[in-house]
Amino acid sequence: MNQDVSVITKFGTDGWRGIIGFDFNIENLSQVAVAASQELYHQFFHDVKTKKILIGYDRRFMAEDFAKAIIPYVYSCGLEPILSKSYVTTPSCSLFIKDFKFLGALIITASHNPHNWLGIKIKSFKGCSVDQSFTKAIEKRIRLGNIKEPKNFKYQTLDVKKYHLERIKSHFDIENILKKLKDMNMRIFFDSMHGSSANSIQTLFNCDESNTINSIRENNDPYFGGNPPEPLINYLNDLKTILKTEAKNGIKTLGIVFDGDGDRIAVIDEKGRYCSTQLLLPYFINYLGKEKKNSYPVLKTVSGSDIITRITENQNREIFELPVGFKFIAEKMINEKIFIGGEESGGVGFGDYLPERDALFAAIVLLNGITAQSQYLYESLDEIQAEYGPSYYDRIDIYFPDHSKKNIIKEYIFENIPTRICDHPVINVSKVDGIKLRLDDNFWILFRFSGTEPLLRLYCEAPSKEFLYKTLEWSKNFLNKMI
Repeated sequence: MNQDVSVITKFGTDGWRGIIGFDFNIENLSQVAVAASQELYHQFFHDVKTKKILIGYDRRFMAEDFAKAIIPYVYSCGLEPILSKSYVTTPSCSLFIKDFKFLGALIITASHNPHNWLGIKIKSFKGCSVDQSFTKAIEKRIRLGNIKEPKNFKYQTLDVKKYHLERIKSHFDIENILKKLKDMNMRIFFDSMHGSSANSIQTLFNCDESNTINSIRENNDPYFGGNPPEPLINYLNDLKTILKTEAKNGIKTLGIVFDGDGDRIAVIDEKGRYCSTQLLLPYFINYLGKEKKNSYPVLKTVSGSDIITRITENQNREIFELPVGFKFIAEKMINEKIFIGGEESGGVGFGDYLPERDALFAAIVLLNGITAQSQYLYESLDEIQAEYGPSYYDRIDIYFPDHSKKNIIKEYIFENIPTRICDHPVINVSKVDGIKLRLDDNFWILFRFSGTEPLLRLYCEAPSKEFLYKTLEWSKNFLNKMI
């Protein structure tokens, strides 16, 4: 093989992704699949004593075709690939291999990336993403040019999606949740963004016919309606319109959104406010902390809200701030007793369930909290803001295709860290992941390159909208001197 494999020897925060037909093609993907399969066997066979590897896929263009195409390569490694019966969420695969002690899973997905991207996520038998040392080992195998000739065989398929939904239902009294939602005169709209969570909610709620539980954007659309399947407010116009239209005659409407591969969640509350996990994670900690009397720690990424920290400390729990990427949270979850772990971009994991983010599970936890407390989400969020806020958050993504300049930009920020920003002194500098400049409680800015897309991200939390937008404007001007 004469091609330069350098394009595929670098993994991001959760797997490898590329543009379909360019760097993401069967030639490159087969190398990743072989290297990943061999490394799964090398590291984990002694733990599980099985050669079974689950092959999953989402709803992206040709995802199923690519999933089937790597089966002969996995088989050529002396392993037993088993294909998901249908498109499936990433957490479905993680839960399945954990419960049935498979060697691991290879999932063809690009998560929330634009429609022309595809990728692969690698999960271990523990039910979470492999760690950085594992992906480094894969990169090394690829650089060494370890090629396998594909071998065809009659593979097995399993209904991974069905198992996942049954396991979620086993944790909750679904009928009671539905009854209480009706009593509270609520109408819930689930937006799958044409992704792999589609056609799951009605199964969970036994095809509810009362119009309490509703689903939108469930049809298969490889263009995802023209926007990336990422649960950000700019991509939720359909949901916002429906919620506004349906909120009449005393009905309270709530929108719950899943990303392309079903591991991220966002919400539009009964007041029409967009709620990322910067608001949802505090809600989960606050609600579940009253229900579950343990003292386990909370995990947050460096881009997470300070309110997460303040609620956690109020419950006398430890809190750990980690790099962005749920694999860092998962690593602690599988080695320690953890209460909840979450990240700014929509991922939430519950320590007593799975060391992995699962948007469907998180959604039912949310509805369970609303009905158990007989309190609308907006009421709970307002109480949290009153006690631990005020807090306002936003993120700006700057397209940055020139990877060669990454280190130059990082060095520029390191060497020009200001002592004051918008008349506020910089009281702390964190380099856990990117560069985070703290100005006060609930007040910081973070510069960080995305691990999955050619983007430079600017994150900011501030105690007022005025400070929020002033600080983000300052950060853009600061970077413009260099970019």
